[in-house]
Amino acid sequence: MRRRALLRYGALGLGVATATLFAGWWQADGPGAPDATSGRPVSLTAMDFALTDHEGQPVGPETLFGRPSLVFFGFTWCPQVCPTTLADISDWLDGLGAEAEALDVVLITVDPERDTVEAMAEYVGSFHPQIRGWTGSPAEIARAAEGFRVRYEKVPLEGGDYTMNHTAGVFLFDAEGALVSIIDYHEPREFALPKIRRAMAAQDGASR
Repeated sequence: MRRRALLRYGALGLGVATATLFAGWWQADGPGAPDATSGRPVSLTAMDFALTDHEGQPVGPETLFGRPSLVFFGFTWCPQVCPTTLADISDWLDGLGAEAEALDVVLITVDPERDTVEAMAEYVGSFHPQIRGWTGSPAEIARAAEGFRVRYEKVPLEGGDYTMNHTAGVFLFDAEGALVSIIDYHEPREFALPKIRRAMAAQDGASR
């Protein structure tokens, strides 16, 4: 099994080893990946799916109720965009400092065939400890993706391998479960942090 040798919080992108794989990434996992199916994600309170986190605990949209959250769809065999995004998220969380403890951060796999609970635990362990990994059955992953308006598909590669084509972007929700913003792939920290803090400030105002 291929292993990713990521340093703490990862290198910002591991590079692609061959021209073929690079072409596959660009078409299937890079900036050319598809956008959302239609419109914006529905509220978390309107979603209905049941998954398992990287510690084997049952989770669903209700797990994110009551706290602001960042949600990203990806997969552990992702060559570039996913480790880069998770490294960026780790950097944002470092920038928030102690404030980050009030934020839920979740990676939902689009590759449940390979992304077992154990694989997710190994993968998210390479990034900020606030990041959780969620996996589940193909049917439940599809239900989650439908609520988030995320598209994904398996793309065959030479040699019988495959990669996953999926919507990029980090979904930011407030404590009520409403979408606040979609943070773009590789968005600079100076733009991402104010968006996150705005969602967290809304929670603080509502709790007063």
